[in-house]
Amino acid sequence: MNFIRSISIGRFLGQRNREVAKTWSYRRMCNKPQEPKVESPPSTVSEHSPRASFKVPGYRPSEMDRKILLWSGRYKTADQIPEFVSFEMIDAARNRIRVKACYVMMAATIGACLVMIILGKQAVSRNESLTGQNMEKKAKLREEYRREQEAAMAEKAQ
Repeated sequence: MNFIRSISIGRFLGQRNREVAKTWSYRRMCNKPQEPKVESPPSTVSEHSPRASFKVPGYRPSEMDRKILLWSGRYKTADQIPEFVSFEMIDAARNRIRVKACYVMMAATIGACLVMIILGKQAVSRNESLTGQNMEKKAKLREEYRREQEAAMAEKAQ
C-alpha cells in the first residue's frame, strides 16, 4: 500500500478517496431538516357508510388461468374455481405448470436420445455410416456431372 502512495498517481487517488469520504459524511441532496411524521388518529367510519376505496384482493381469472388452475391440481372442476382468485394462487399454479412442462421436455429429450442411440446401433449393424453415405452421394453427383459434360460436348460436336 505504501508503494502505491509513493507514486504520484497513488497520491492523487489517495487524495481523491479522502475527498469522497468527506462528502459521504453528510447529505448533499437536501438541506431541509427532516420533520417527524405525525400520525393522524384513525378516522371513524360508520358501519353503514360505503367504503369507496374497498377492493377485493386478487383478480378475475381468464380462461387460460382457469385451465392452469385445473391442470395444476388446485381445483378438481371448473365449477369450483371462485370468481376472484388471489395473485399468489395464480402465480403458484403457473409455477407448478412451468415445472411440469420442464419435466415433460426433459423426458422427451431423454427419449429422443435413446431413440437416436438405438437407430445408430442398428445402422452400425447394417454397416452404414454417414461417411459412407456422403461418399456415395458425392460419387453419384460426380457421375451426373460427367454425363452432363459429355452431353454438352456431343452437342458442340454437331
